[in-house]
Amino acid sequence: MSEMAEAIRALIDEKGYSEASVKQIIENALKAAYKRTYGTSDNAIVKFADDMSDVSIYSRKTVVDGVYDPVTEIELEEAKQLSDEVEVGDEIDILEDPKSFARSAVSTGKQTAHQGLNETVKDSLYNQYKDKVGELINGYIQREKNGNLFVDLGNGGRLEGFLPAKYQSPRETYEQNDRIKAVIVEIKKTQTGLQLVLSRSDPRLVEITMELEIPEIADGTVKIEKCVRDAGYRTKMAVSTTREDVDPVGACVGTKGARIQTVIRELLGEKIDVLRYDPNPAEFIKNALSPAQVDRVVILDEAKRQALAIVEESQFSLAIGKQGQNVRLANRLCDWSIDVKTQEQCEGMDLSGKATTQAALNLFKNDDEQEEDITTIAELSGVDERVADILKANGIEDIVQFMETYDNGSLEKIEGLKKEEIDAVYNLIKENVEFVDEDGKEVAPVAPEETGPEHHEEEKYYCPECGAEITLDMDHCPKCGIEFEFTEDEE
Repeated sequence: MSEMAEAIRALIDEKGYSEASVKQIIENALKAAYKRTYGTSDNAIVKFADDMSDVSIYSRKTVVDGVYDPVTEIELEEAKQLSDEVEVGDEIDILEDPKSFARSAVSTGKQTAHQGLNETVKDSLYNQYKDKVGELINGYIQREKNGNLFVDLGNGGRLEGFLPAKYQSPRETYEQNDRIKAVIVEIKKTQTGLQLVLSRSDPRLVEITMELEIPEIADGTVKIEKCVRDAGYRTKMAVSTTREDVDPVGACVGTKGARIQTVIRELLGEKIDVLRYDPNPAEFIKNALSPAQVDRVVILDEAKRQALAIVEESQFSLAIGKQGQNVRLANRLCDWSIDVKTQEQCEGMDLSGKATTQAALNLFKNDDEQEEDITTIAELSGVDERVADILKANGIEDIVQFMETYDNGSLEKIEGLKKEEIDAVYNLIKENVEFVDEDGKEVAPVAPEETGPEHHEEEKYYCPECGAEITLDMDHCPKCGIEFEFTEDEE
């Protein structure tokens, strides 16, 4: 087995395989040859020397008095020749000589070993590159087939780069041995080895190139919020910064456009629009349509993310772009459906109730900036839970309903409530709740002393028993069920 020992050392020392993987490959190969010779490998035992200098294969057989299966059983007398202490029922390992295996069995073992080595290489490379998806890699064009390019990545052919036609930039052409940079977008295991699927059209290519050329992006001062691309023609990139003294767009463009021109040359002339990100969607849409100047952005439907951008006639074709490219990229960048119209085209449209650029600022705050509306008594900060529960049990849960019934004294008739507890709720409402009219303008809540006949458009009536609101056409309370009758005052 000296040749086997040398092969083991070569695989570990020269090829860089791990000891565990080499042991597993050799074990599988020996067991495959054993199985081809004896029809099973269930009783085959492979043992390695401690220093990995040798390997042996054994047949584990059961000692019996009368052999039925010579592959898995051994006569007691024969076993006694190997060990005096064995008895019927014991198991004994008998050394096998691989040279005695059939030639076909040896071939099977070699084939299994080769397959195992290939799989080990694949697994090793896969583990090495699985976390590199989205990263840049260099290579050389090896060959072309049906528009697809195969790239030599310089690792002795163990790893192949594959650049499909759909991931190529339409403006770029390559010849054999041309140097190429591409983004890893996928890792595939094939019959011949591991294949890295590459892309020259992915927006990540622009992002990485910007990171390499612009120090503020590399150190995190400027952040790329989103990047969309029509490969070979135009890219739109939204950038932001947390530092007030840094202009994120200016940092990317550079003095007289020097920085951005370097990136454009790397992309063979592809136009790049760098614009400022804004959390307000209306402002962001305005920026995204650059280089066109937008007069006004109207939010048509917040839920469906539909907006209208209004521009001057002279800016219309610029906002749309060639074959709709500019507005299409703006749609993808903002994730909104943007319709562009001129001032003349908007004449006659009712946009009075829609949110404009300024008004939308309050509609689209970040979640951590947005305050939740308080509508019920229980939501008031500092309210007595017992009082809120009693009010709710008596049909008064809403704040507006509480304010409407506060001045008529019916709340004081609710069992379990004191006047000072009711007044405390009223004061909490005044301190914590803003009342607005239909136009969104703030109005003050009506105070008890301000209420009276002159403040009511219509007189309201309440059950004398439970305080629930009733109408003149009722003959019993819908809440407590008490019967009553309305009589007209002689005055």
